[in-house]
Amino acid sequence: MITYNEALEIMLGRARPVVRTETVPTLYAEGRVLARDVVSSINVPGWDNSQMDGYAVRSADLSGASAEHPVRLPVSARIPAGSRGGPLAAGSCARIFTGAPIPEGADAVVAQEDVRTEDGAVVFTAPAAPGAWVRRAASDVAAGATVARAGEALTPARLGLIASVGAGYVTVYNHLRVGVFFSGSELVAPGEPLGEGGIYNSNRYTIRALLQRLGCEAFDLGTVPDSLEATVNALESAARTADLIISSGGMSVGEEDHIKPAVEKLGRIEMWRVALKPGKPVALGEVCGKPFIGLPGNPVSSFVTFLMLARPYILKCQGRGDVHVRPMMMRADFERTKPCSREEFVRVRRNDAGGLDIYPTQNSQVLTSCAWADGLVDIPAGGLVKKGDLVRYYPFGDLFQCK
Repeated sequence: MITYNEALEIMLGRARPVVRTETVPTLYAEGRVLARDVVSSINVPGWDNSQMDGYAVRSADLSGASAEHPVRLPVSARIPAGSRGGPLAAGSCARIFTGAPIPEGADAVVAQEDVRTEDGAVVFTAPAAPGAWVRRAASDVAAGATVARAGEALTPARLGLIASVGAGYVTVYNHLRVGVFFSGSELVAPGEPLGEGGIYNSNRYTIRALLQRLGCEAFDLGTVPDSLEATVNALESAARTADLIISSGGMSVGEEDHIKPAVEKLGRIEMWRVALKPGKPVALGEVCGKPFIGLPGNPVSSFVTFLMLARPYILKCQGRGDVHVRPMMMRADFERTKPCSREEFVRVRRNDAGGLDIYPTQNSQVLTSCAWADGLVDIPAGGLVKKGDLVRYYPFGDLFQCK
């Protein structure tokens, strides 16, 4: 067996981004991966403007203002946002609103709550520092600056930044087309009668949901019975339309496990077993020229290996530059006193005391542990955990998304 880190390195080394791109409206590009840099053609803001509703002034006019010696200035102009006033008349102020351009001659803004009006004049009782409440031109973005780079996921904040420089369209990678099927004659679709020896196919719902979270276009071939012919047919069907093939189940070497011989009949296996718990039987290979990932059939094993191995591979295939989730160092409020020969990802949840609790049953068939948990803790092979130790915690909030 190879280690988890070796498996991840192999998989990322084999991942190739899709080459198909499309240009889409920025308004509808949330979650997509940028394929071409976005460079601003303008300054943002495009001019000095007011941060507040108030009065634009020459700071020199207020140099001696105090409560004992207030300065009274007449209002010579009114400048709402979206309009530009003329030069500020000497010895006067301009009523100005948030976002409105600073008039020529003015160098500061005084907030409206810091003044009072008397007999048509504005009364100032304190000096104004040059530049007070003024947003300078290009203080956010300068013309020629790159505001988003190829390989970045388009988050709501990044889309807002792109829109702020006037880019109505962006060039993104096409959705990754993933053909997925689930191996096992015992699998039954939820809603159907559960016969003797049957189990409901939960992996189909988990894996499809994870693929959707990552922005993939899933081609679901459903359940494939335990036969070499059916498995070969499913692989060939997926290879005709998909950029990537993923299977779940049938990954062991028993007489009813047909994934390995089927893949080898149509292509090759490059990686087979990983020293990982849960999830030892994980495969990487090629089928009819298309990459293939085989996940275990046990629900927790399938879930964990998808997050920790398939997810970064998929993100790289989508054109993402950074595919790794950085773990948080958090306090363990649990113990693991028996070392495991494989690296282990245990299901945990943050508690109100700022530490991590562990689900009491870590069996690879107990899917309740995944629904209960809010993340995974990485325990190295042979490692022990004592209460109070700092451990590497991967939040599901990061693992479930492509941001």
